[in-house]
Amino acid sequence: MNSMQRVTAAIMREETDRCPVYPILAGISRKLVGATYKEWSTDAKICAEAFYRSVVEFELDTAVTLIDLSIECDAWGQPIIYNENDAAHPDYKNQVIKSTEDYAKIKKADYRTSERMMMHIDVCKRLVEKSNGEFPVVAFVFGPLGVLSMLRGQQEMYMDIYDDPDAVNAAAREINETLKDYVNAIIDTGVNAVMLDTLFASGSIMSKQMWKETEGGLAKELADICHARGCLVMIHNCGEKIYMDAQIESMNPCAISFLHVPDDCKDFYECKQKYGSKVTLIGCVPPPMAIVATDEEWIEKCKEQIDMFGAGGGYMLATGCEYPSCADLNKARLMVETAKSYNPHKKSVRQLAG
Repeated sequence: MNSMQRVTAAIMREETDRCPVYPILAGISRKLVGATYKEWSTDAKICAEAFYRSVVEFELDTAVTLIDLSIECDAWGQPIIYNENDAAHPDYKNQVIKSTEDYAKIKKADYRTSERMMMHIDVCKRLVEKSNGEFPVVAFVFGPLGVLSMLRGQQEMYMDIYDDPDAVNAAAREINETLKDYVNAIIDTGVNAVMLDTLFASGSIMSKQMWKETEGGLAKELADICHARGCLVMIHNCGEKIYMDAQIESMNPCAISFLHVPDDCKDFYECKQKYGSKVTLIGCVPPPMAIVATDEEWIEKCKEQIDMFGAGGGYMLATGCEYPSCADLNKARLMVETAKSYNPHKKSVRQLAG
């Protein structure tokens, strides 16, 4: 199997030759092309080449275009801080929305005027060309509440939902109108899937009902565009107590990338039992382990994840969020080697024949 075949089989919850794998090598991939973090974050040619090299050199089974969470907010003029060793982020001292009255300023924007959104579209196009159909390209898009939080601040926006929910919801709808055009443009590049980051759909941030009322319907609109155009929908949510049930109902994704146990499961084993037949599960190795764990502890964690989630297919081994940009890349290589060599669930030829 090549990577495209392997990931396709995992999504169909079919038997694969081995567990598909991709540590989420985002900002750290800049090291493979000798670029600074800002160069990697702003230059489509450099960024696409770095993502491509991470797939080829580490034998990853997919490329996920997670650059940072400030790509989309650029469309509304949010100033961005570019760090030397960490992902770009909004200038928290100069955010577009400074009070609840400022939500009214957020109107549908033209994604084509955003340098960062256009840069990401270019990255997707270049990766699709480089992949030559041998591995999937998954475009990473921050959901409307996430984008709004980049313009306001997460804590402030959360409080505003209580103080003036109509203002927040109106701004989120305007942002979503922009994202709908943006997602269509991304699909035009030929990517295999769009991965929506729905961070707020988790118990560590807001209640399930609040998420349904604020972002659930908007997320559905984005997912519906993908479904209508034959592009797969995936979800990434590294929040604690992720609302898998509500998100599956809203977006009907083929796969969910996550880090923590869902809110309605007592552990990962129950998560596999409850959701393993509904959606392909991706994760859930904790990224900090790439820095603090020994090689042996890292390998055992990877094996533990395969043991829990791998039975019956429908699983991809990955870090539960971005691989640390300051970590040693050796852990990424060890994760791939473990996926290639450790396969306790593989059926024998006799079992397959039977």
